[in-house]
Amino acid sequence: MTIAVPNLSRVTVNAGARSLIRIVIVGHVDHGKSTLIGRLLHETGSLPDGKLDSLKAMSLRRGMPFEWSFLLDALQAERNQGITIDTSQIRFRTAARDVVLIDAPGHTEFLRNMITGAAQADAAVLIVDALEGVRDQTRRHGYLLHLLGIRQVAVVINKMDSVGFDQLRFNEIKTEITAYLSELGLPPAYVIPISARQGDGVALRTPAIGWHDGPTVLEALDRFAPAQSSSELDLRIPVQAIYKFDDRRIVAGRVESGGVSVGDQIAIMPAGKTAVVKSIEAWPVPEDKQARATAGQSIGITLDRELFIERGNVISSVAKRALAGRNIRARVFWLHSAPLAVGAKIVARIGTAESSGVISAITNAFDPGRLAAKTAISIGQNQVGEIDITLSQPLAADLNGDNSAVGRVVLELDGRIAGGGLVLAVEAGPRAEWAAPAARAVVKSDKRLSALASELAADTKNLPAPERLAYVRRRVAGKIVFTTSFGIEDQAILHMIADQGLDIDLATLDTGRLFPEAYDLWAHSEHKYGRRIRAMYPRHNDLEALVDKQGINGFYDSREGRLACCRVRKVEPLNRALAGANAWIAGLRGDQSANRNDMNVVVADQERGLVKLSPLFDWSREQVLAFTASNNIPINPLHKKGFVSIGCAPCTRAIEPGEPERAGRWWWEDETKKECGLHSNRKIG
Repeated sequence: MTIAVPNLSRVTVNAGARSLIRIVIVGHVDHGKSTLIGRLLHETGSLPDGKLDSLKAMSLRRGMPFEWSFLLDALQAERNQGITIDTSQIRFRTAARDVVLIDAPGHTEFLRNMITGAAQADAAVLIVDALEGVRDQTRRHGYLLHLLGIRQVAVVINKMDSVGFDQLRFNEIKTEITAYLSELGLPPAYVIPISARQGDGVALRTPAIGWHDGPTVLEALDRFAPAQSSSELDLRIPVQAIYKFDDRRIVAGRVESGGVSVGDQIAIMPAGKTAVVKSIEAWPVPEDKQARATAGQSIGITLDRELFIERGNVISSVAKRALAGRNIRARVFWLHSAPLAVGAKIVARIGTAESSGVISAITNAFDPGRLAAKTAISIGQNQVGEIDITLSQPLAADLNGDNSAVGRVVLELDGRIAGGGLVLAVEAGPRAEWAAPAARAVVKSDKRLSALASELAADTKNLPAPERLAYVRRRVAGKIVFTTSFGIEDQAILHMIADQGLDIDLATLDTGRLFPEAYDLWAHSEHKYGRRIRAMYPRHNDLEALVDKQGINGFYDSREGRLACCRVRKVEPLNRALAGANAWIAGLRGDQSANRNDMNVVVADQERGLVKLSPLFDWSREQVLAFTASNNIPINPLHKKGFVSIGCAPCTRAIEPGEPERAGRWWWEDETKKECGLHSNRKIG
């Protein structure tokens, strides 16, 4: 919830010359946070005209004393329960700067919201009741501020009027809280005695606290150092997409920090390749070409040389590049009901990039409901801990303390967002045991696998396609993966899996050269079925080598060039998608190609060591079309234009009447060579 203060427009200070600081205010429930915030709004002249008088009149009508906290009772739940349950952002102005005050809940049950608020802050105010003193919840909040990387904190000892403004009591609490925070490496910058109800120490030094020689609360807020503005930090542009327009390749993204000008030399991380910015493209197209872009702008750039760039790369300044590596240490807050343990397989996202990975170590696990770190076996729900993540491919990142734009990591488990946190370290060199996913051994002759495939083929032969999927899921233990290219058969299978709620991993091979319609259908399908379809991307180094060898479009020149392109963009990512799987589900139909006549509903893939189920293998295209139509299944609009077997845009065309379906793939090849290597028993290349 954001509280916008209506009369801030009356302040005539030049906004362009003012700094902005985000300050989280935390403390034990009932220690007076809401009262202090209400008083701050009043003292800074940030209340709408007549608001204070109307609240006082309302309190009088209700027969209850006026409370400053009433100003923040914007949520009905707060009015009913009398506790703050959400994180509110209150904007106001002091004499020197703009302030976003983040009101984080103090109740034990809402520590997750407190962490969410503190993660956005440049500084913190920790409030303590002078009568109750330092409580367990006070220590928890202090510990969490430390864990979340807050480096500036002021302690406000409130309700001094309840102890007669006793300086000895103030010093006693000051000594205790200062010692505790200092042990955490977070010594308070200021400790301030106040009475938020009466106004002592908030904006004025009243006679009651004449013995205090430090700042008031408002003065302390003005003394905190604001974070550097995004434009002052080093250049970081997480790449969102690459577009081919006219004869230009436009690299699109948002300038998260720093600035970039035409003629600047930039580095593409994690690969570290460099180029010079040839032009800056903005929308709408300006009459005069844009020469510079700064933080906050969404732009496209063209480069002076042809480089392989993909979504998730980070454009950096050459002098101060983003870090890059396969090993990341992070301090994370875990949200999933299943504990995060060493060995867990997750997906890590930083900016627009993502990579699968494994949790290789856990240290300093901390339960916010308690006060001490626990043995680091796992991190439970709503707990905090430091973890090491070993990634399958390198990502670019900054340390959170240097640049939070690409210094925060989001963790995904089983297709759902499960946690997130701060990047603490990035190691370039991979751990020996995770330098690359272990290659599956080639099985020359596995009688048990063949026997299982034969048994499953016989058992599923006469079953409807949805029951084939359910049967194989029951019979095959462990991981099963369905790979989709969003063709009509794949969409039918996706519907069957989702409709039955089957525990089957969903993956697609994002070669970087799919049709725009495929990307649109991908997003639409995820939304419709509520299932994430994991993207498997080509390995960056392999693509770099391929492009260096044959150029961006070298596959046009020869069959070997096409084979090499498919190896890098499809076959190798597929093998990673299927790593550790015991079964693979594909959308093959036997009548699509003469190459598939010797296949079956279930076959043994000896090379990958798994069984392969094609639940629509004996369906006709007409049956698939009827099924999708009757179940309102979204399909690729390219099908209506004659594109039957849709793959990468450069290698796919609409078929002519009478041509076999696979004629649309690798359209320049003869009939015996229309397989890229994913589904052929022959090795390619």
